[in-house]
Amino acid sequence: MFEAVLEEIRKADTIIIHRHKAPDGDAIGSQVGLMHLLLDNFPHKKIRIVGEPASRFSFIAGKGMDIVSDSEYENALAIILDSADTALISDDRYRLAKRTVRLDHHIFSSQIADVEVIDTSYESCAGLVTEFAIECGLKVSSKAATALFTGIVTDSGRFRFDSTTSDTFRRTAFLLKSGIDTNFVYINLYMTDIETLRIKAKLIMKIRFTGNKVAYYYVSKEELGDLGISVHNAARGYVNTMADLLGVRIWVAFTENPETGKVECELRSSDVNINPIAVKYGGGGHEKASGAIVADKDTAMAMLDDLDRLLEP
Repeated sequence: MFEAVLEEIRKADTIIIHRHKAPDGDAIGSQVGLMHLLLDNFPHKKIRIVGEPASRFSFIAGKGMDIVSDSEYENALAIILDSADTALISDDRYRLAKRTVRLDHHIFSSQIADVEVIDTSYESCAGLVTEFAIECGLKVSSKAATALFTGIVTDSGRFRFDSTTSDTFRRTAFLLKSGIDTNFVYINLYMTDIETLRIKAKLIMKIRFTGNKVAYYYVSKEELGDLGISVHNAARGYVNTMADLLGVRIWVAFTENPETGKVECELRSSDVNINPIAVKYGGGGHEKASGAIVADKDTAMAMLDDLDRLLEP
């Protein structure tokens, strides 16, 4: 499955690795994991990672993103990870590269790169990168394994989501053989501070329900300022606060962006395919975890109505 990808890597002297904006653990884990994987197996190549800072996942990176000039793209291979759409890719200079490759596990919408491996059966992009290492017989250092393990853990919901399969555990077992301090990973992922707990409490108090029990909260730009957190954090960072509510099968976080005036929407589900609703409103993602950005609150509430109708008897 990865022959063409490996061939592109072998031909390139410079490889620049991209991932999606507002990165989660899988985006950073797959990006940093692939970086170490390539450095371990192709030490004479120049490997770079780009995008906005890793924020709370900086423990995976161990360093900041690289500063890359436009000229470096001229004869480079750009590898795009964990991105279903061009609008989601952090740093659009991948377009300047001589050749492009994409590895992704989201639902396919359109071709982005010259060579693509898209497979929705994977729980994470990090899992896809791990399979690339296994199939191509590449050596995996503890640094690469730790980053990829973290990506798998976060996108599988700590192996809770039903995207987790026997292959997930097979790949995880392969990574564990390379030496991973799982305690280090879990402490950095799940330890919280009192201020974060207070923010979560404020958002819990905002939870409302539709007639068919879709749970949601809506954070206005004024409320966002009072919370003192980013749009991304209010939407994606806290959406699963509603995940384990009794009787709730769909839950959504709506957050107004004070800079654009638009509303960021994070949609989640336990057993319902909510992806078509996200796509209807210009977004995408997975069957049970998708996102979209809509023009205003009225549009966000129209989305909520559509989600509510999915649960009609």
